[in-house]
Amino acid sequence: MAKEQLSPETTLKVRRTFQAPRERVFRAWTDPIELGRWFAPSEEYSALVPVLELQVGGKYCVEMHHQGGNVHRVSGTYREIKPPEKIAFTWRWEHDPDVSESLVTIEFRDLGPSTEMLLTHEQLPNAEQREKHEHGWNGCVDRLANYLNM
Repeated sequence: MAKEQLSPETTLKVRRTFQAPRERVFRAWTDPIELGRWFAPSEEYSALVPVLELQVGGKYCVEMHHQGGNVHRVSGTYREIKPPEKIAFTWRWEHDPDVSESLVTIEFRDLGPSTEMLLTHEQLPNAEQREKHEHGWNGCVDRLANYLNM
C-alpha cells in the first residue's frame, strides 16, 4: 500500500532539538498541567487545558487566553499514542467550525541527553492556513524550549 503523499501547500513540518531527555519532552506534551505552562504562540497568551484524556479516542481541549481578552480554543481526538515516541491527534479550532479537521503528528527521537522532535501538521485547508499555523507552532515550540530549560 503506497503511503499518501503529503501536499506541501497544506502540510507543515517543524523540527527542533531540545536539550532534554525524550521522556521529559513527551511528558510536556501529554501532562495537562505541563502543557498549560507553555502551549501558546507567544508570551501574550496563557493556556488552560480543561480536557486531556491521554488514550486513543480520548479528547483534548486547549484554551489560549490572549492578554487582550480573546480566547482561542482548539480541540480534537487522540489517534495514536506511543510513549515516549509518538502522538497523533486531530485538530479543530472551535471559533472556525467551517474549517475541516486537520491532523497533527509529533515524533520524538531519542538523542541521549537531547531529543529531536518532528511535528507534522497535515490536511490544512490551504496555504494561508498553513502559514498561520507555522507561525503559531514555531511560537509554541520556542516556548516549549524555554519551558524545558527552566
